[in-house]
Amino acid sequence: MKKGLTLSDYRSLAEVRYQIRRFLHFSEQVSRSAGLEPRQYQLMLAIKGLPPGVRPRIGELAERLQIQHHSAVELVNRLGTGGFVRRRRGGQDRREVLVSLSSKGEQTLRELALHHHEELRSSAPALLRALKRVVRRAKAPLVVQAQKEAVSRAAAKRKMSTSKSRAA
Repeated sequence: MKKGLTLSDYRSLAEVRYQIRRFLHFSEQVSRSAGLEPRQYQLMLAIKGLPPGVRPRIGELAERLQIQHHSAVELVNRLGTGGFVRRRRGGQDRREVLVSLSSKGEQTLRELALHHHEELRSSAPALLRALKRVVRRAKAPLVVQAQKEAVSRAAAKRKMSTSKSRAA
């Protein structure tokens, strides 16, 4: 691991953070314009975008949003009151609560996701450039270390072959 950061490293990290924040700010504004809090949109997106085989349980959704279980319960409550989501009990385990989007939730999510998709199309190039700069700068010490190791191995190999030829 790199021991210190250069000014350029800090600038690269700051640029990544700026680009991410720009997108998040956009997301917050467009969510609020649809009458939702940003986390409500994020929860609806998490429900729709769960990987195959992952059940839409409160605990899973809390993990996806990186929030506490009780906070996810409150989000689901508010979305349920607004008619965006439905709750149902799990199959065998009646304690399990599964969350799904209502038709209103599906429609609202579709509209918001289209806006987000369009924004990402326009902002992605700057974010990708910033990420590539950080990754390149983070990889540079690894490349230098690998090059030093390769040079050391080559020198050791030359030394062995030289001492073998002298012995013969």
